Amino acid sequence: MLAGKNIKIFFFGDSICVGQHVSIHRGWVTRLSAALSAFGEERSATITVTNASANGRTTRDALDRIGYELQNLHPDIVIIQFGMNDCNYWLSDKGLPRVSPRSFHANLEEIVHRARHFGARHIFLNTNHPTGLDTDLFPFTETTYQQSNSRYNEIIRDVAKALPQQVELNDIEKHFLTQTKNDRELIRSYLLPAPDLLHLNEEGHNLYFHLLYPIISNRIVKLFTF
Repeated sequence: MLAGKNIKIFFFGDSICVGQHVSIHRGWVTRLSAALSAFGEERSATITVTNASANGRTTRDALDRIGYELQNLHPDIVIIQFGMNDCNYWLSDKGLPRVSPRSFHANLEEIVHRARHFGARHIFLNTNHPTGLDTDLFPFTETTYQQSNSRYNEIIRDVAKALPQQVELNDIEKHFLTQTKNDRELIRSYLLPAPDLLHLNEEGHNLYFHLLYPIISNRIVKLFTF
């Protein structure tokens, strides 16, 4: 039974979790918060959702903030989603990504380790959805944003495989590609229009919500019903 339980859920990510350029109440994390709170109330439990995500955040930035934002709260369930900024290449870095693949892997492992150490009973690790940024090359490279995004999604999968007892993978990229049959225009229909082609529009937030709500709510039941 969930009755009487006080369950803390924590989102730790970047602008994809913030819901950049979409009204706050239509973002997938905000909608999940409302739905999960109602889910708890129906079962006489309290489910508190905290979203400590920030626009532009990399895993390096996240580790700088994790002491205050995550460790201080001791959440029961943590949802981690990074990579969209880590995989980016800035002109000023002359062909280097903001966070190298090796560092990205190590940073994700460190975030997972710290979340577990501070009491998380379950951790979800999300890959990132495909973008429409698949033509222009980053400066000083032969790589598009989407190619880099896909590479960093593979790293996220590798971390999940390396830590099977600690994390559960939500393969957002795979879900998007299945839903769209890898059709370029269908993928773009879930994203903000050009020149953005990266952040989710309302349909994209709907897709995230309908994928993740049953996964998270079912996990709550498995973890806290005893």
